[in-house]
Amino acid sequence: MQRCITALDWINKKIGVYVSWLAVALAIVMTIDVIIRFVFQTTFIWVIEIEVYLFGMLFLIASGYTFSENKHVRVDVFYSRLSEKGKAWIDLLGGVCLLIPWCYVVIVTSWYYGLTSWMIGEQSPQPGGLPALYILKFCITVGFTFLLLQGISHILKCLHTLLTPSKGIKPRGLP
Repeated sequence: MQRCITALDWINKKIGVYVSWLAVALAIVMTIDVIIRFVFQTTFIWVIEIEVYLFGMLFLIASGYTFSENKHVRVDVFYSRLSEKGKAWIDLLGGVCLLIPWCYVVIVTSWYYGLTSWMIGEQSPQPGGLPALYILKFCITVGFTFLLLQGISHILKCLHTLLTPSKGIKPRGLP
């Protein structure tokens, strides 16, 4: 189980490192866009769409990495007050009942969404926009696949926490 957890975590850490370069590219493109707007008093639709594509790719593909680093949004009403095993139960149930099924639905749906876009050669509806809109649509599938992999890793970690005896508590019958 530990080797599987390590492998899944490694995949998302590597993806996080590579995808972080999209943030650099996004900053460069936005800087160029600002310069063009203020110096030349104009803009290009394709530059704005590149910004949207890069942000979308960054957001989607890095979701598994964000989850692995525990930086995702969590509604914390009672969670912080729970013991480690209590947190593991909440995370396990949430992962099995919500995360895994939702990732499956989005992966299957977005695959057909991207495939349809690719088959018709969908491009930006804006004049002067970017071609190959399907690339961004396939990023939904890729991002949720990485999120699913990290979700499986997290569920395995929860199972490990629940199956490991608590520290400092001796089982009955032992001296």
